[in-house]
Amino acid sequence: MRLPSPFFRHAATFLLLACALQVSTSAATVQQIRQRGKLLVGVGYVLPQYVAGAKYRTRESFDHTVAGDLAKQLGVRLVTVKVTGQNRLQILAQGKVDLLLLDLKTADAEAFGSNARLLPTAYQASPKLIMRNDTDIKRLAQLRGRSICLAQGSVYVGAMASNYAAVEKIYKAPADALLALRTGGCDAAVHDDAVLNGMLALPEWKKFSASLPLDAGPARLTFVLRPKDGGLAAYLRQLNRDWSRSGYWAGNRKKWINDVAFEVYLDQNVPDCH
Repeated sequence: MRLPSPFFRHAATFLLLACALQVSTSAATVQQIRQRGKLLVGVGYVLPQYVAGAKYRTRESFDHTVAGDLAKQLGVRLVTVKVTGQNRLQILAQGKVDLLLLDLKTADAEAFGSNARLLPTAYQASPKLIMRNDTDIKRLAQLRGRSICLAQGSVYVGAMASNYAAVEKIYKAPADALLALRTGGCDAAVHDDAVLNGMLALPEWKKFSASLPLDAGPARLTFVLRPKDGGLAAYLRQLNRDWSRSGYWAGNRKKWINDVAFEVYLDQNVPDCH
């Protein structure tokens, strides 16, 4: 019996893989997610499990908050899956997640092309660098070799070192990074301007309002779906509209500001560094 040529063997293997991929990437629907009882969301950073007795800390980004609220709307359990810039489209296409929830700049969004359906939320932010008002850092070039506090999961981790040759100090949560700034553990801190601008309006933060404009444009928190997931896309569009009308985003920003400020206040057992 004559064996198939290598070409036909490879072709058969490719067809089998294609069929398997087609089965695994059937369109996600709201009904399927509810029947499954869990929502699978791809995010850039997966929060570590809470350890009993540990201090509660407000999360760095709103992606987990939004994903959790979406899961509640659907009446299911949330499961987050870590994705990277290199594998996120593949993980989405293979059906390993129902959707991605990412902070995307315009160029990042355009890179998806026709391979994904993008549904931007109303949350948009740019990086904001804050320092003590009496800082000697007056230009971005002076960030070289200086310490900048960031929180785990921040989309700005890595950028401060690569763009400005700064020394990044990574803390578990925003409150820890901002506390380090107040007590002299670092020269500056970076977070979303959408929340830092509100925090700087608090009396206890006014002497940390020195800032420099960073060379980075805004990013928008965005739902990323497969092109075929029309039903889920329609559900999320309506949810986006409802959230925008209800003051959902303003409420989340206000809660973040108040909670993080309070966490810093509780933990600051030494005076502000002078």
